Amino acid sequence: MDHEESKAAVNFIQEIINQDNKTNKHHGRVHLRFPPEPNGYLHIGHAKSICLNFGLAVKNGGLYNLRFDDTNPSKEDVEYIDSIIKDVRWLGFDWDDRLFYASDYFEKMYDYAVSLIKAGKAYVCDLSPEEIRKYRGSFNEAGRESLYRNRTVEENLDLFKRMRAGEFADGSRVLRAKIDMSSPNLNMRDPVLYRILKATHHRTGDKWCIYPMYDYAHPLEDYYEKITHSVCTLEFEDHRPLYDWVLNALNLPDLPQQIEFARLNLTNTVMSKRKLRRLVEEGYVVGWDDPRMPTIAGLRRRGYTPEAIRNFCERIGVAKTNSVVDIRFLEDCIREDLNVRAPRTMVVLRPLKLIIDNYPGDMVEEMESENNPEDPTAGKRKIPFSQILYIEREDFCEDPPKKYFRLAPGREVRLKNAYIIKCEGFVRNEKTGEIKEVHCTYDPESKSGKPGAKRKVKGTLHWVSAEHALKAEIRLYDHLLLDQNERAEEQDEEKDFIKQLNPNSLEVLVDCLLEPSLAGMACGSRYQFMRKGYFCVDPDSTSDKLVFNRIVSLRDTWDRILKAEKN
Repeated sequence: MDHEESKAAVNFIQEIINQDNKTNKHHGRVHLRFPPEPNGYLHIGHAKSICLNFGLAVKNGGLYNLRFDDTNPSKEDVEYIDSIIKDVRWLGFDWDDRLFYASDYFEKMYDYAVSLIKAGKAYVCDLSPEEIRKYRGSFNEAGRESLYRNRTVEENLDLFKRMRAGEFADGSRVLRAKIDMSSPNLNMRDPVLYRILKATHHRTGDKWCIYPMYDYAHPLEDYYEKITHSVCTLEFEDHRPLYDWVLNALNLPDLPQQIEFARLNLTNTVMSKRKLRRLVEEGYVVGWDDPRMPTIAGLRRRGYTPEAIRNFCERIGVAKTNSVVDIRFLEDCIREDLNVRAPRTMVVLRPLKLIIDNYPGDMVEEMESENNPEDPTAGKRKIPFSQILYIEREDFCEDPPKKYFRLAPGREVRLKNAYIIKCEGFVRNEKTGEIKEVHCTYDPESKSGKPGAKRKVKGTLHWVSAEHALKAEIRLYDHLLLDQNERAEEQDEEKDFIKQLNPNSLEVLVDCLLEPSLAGMACGSRYQFMRKGYFCVDPDSTSDKLVFNRIVSLRDTWDRILKAEKN
């Protein structure tokens, strides 16, 4: 076991579980859950929580549930439920028959609310939402008790029953816990337990017009499902006293324990569901699965693998304090994964015609190439080679700078798995002045793999045969945000994050050329385009047109070298 694995194995949550097992706190049980609200698609931050909760359960021989906290029908949708189920399974986890919904427990929650009223621990309040906020006070000022706080038990029971019957308008009344309006924790200043919301629920229809608040519903859900360790992110730390209050106020036995850990913050990334929804609804992206989005659906469409995401979540570890992870670490995880599994292929993104003047015009050779030098079982393939080829436009320079080892007038380079060629000249477009074709000669004795072909040159270029090339559209994705320090939950709310969107987050190339081995590749197939990065076949592909997404670039690109020299 290496240092990283050892460190991950003893994270503080595992230490709590180990101690609980020693004291037999939960009678040897370990039972966790992942409880998303179905009001949007899951993102990479949720992936960390999924891997943590499910991973701890597996490691400790326990159980885990998938549960939907569907307590707000005005924002929830079956589309989101379906997407969450798909995403969690894609990440590699299954919950057997333990799929639950908060709505499974609505009747029980109502009965427990009645019990709180009878015990004098809850009351119906007629203050408006704005008045409740004002009465709540602040960190420096104690709250004020509601005028309705001392209603009789009988009156509260009657009003709560009528709330359920639909007699009152939305927002006109709420059920509040009776705790302490002077508590230093604002969450304990008579929090709302139920609100009136006349909205159709995706599972219960119009049966209910009052819905429990998350802080009331969540501990009860954990209790009903016999959860032992309720793991959530740090923003719920101040809510933990309320979590415990609900369970203790009802005198429930064998209580779950809430444990908070630091959420995932990534540079250059929006990590707020509310803001991600805005990007979708206002058309800044083409949907929740846009490959620029940090959603699991977006990462999957872009070409990320579940193995790379799980490895990333494992390696960043579990902490008690918030921090920011550089998105390049996530990118390194996918490079590491695809380096072993992705077949190599030659693709020209910005084609420049190259003519080998002394190569026979009617001859076609088949050049042999390894499919993946990192995988000895991957085999080899044949690539057609002819007189007229295409190379990358950036691989030819009329007046090259220092350390430029590609093609230039009078210089030699090797064509990958083929011959050494020498540039003899070039032709410009008469109207634009742009170089439209390069003329070369080749050395017939320099063929790759040929006995005696030992002459070496510094540069090696990829290429495709003009006669055999396939056309494709290739989408080059970059970070969605310009500001690398963007932290969706902690940034100044007055700052409009839309202004931080990267205008160059997507570049579409429509005249790309592929080697013919890529014909008919299935959606989701991943490849390393030699010298250009890792790419994935997009669902937009048809039998007539292939579409690829760039998953991630290679580290050592010429563009980065040039930028480094300028700096």
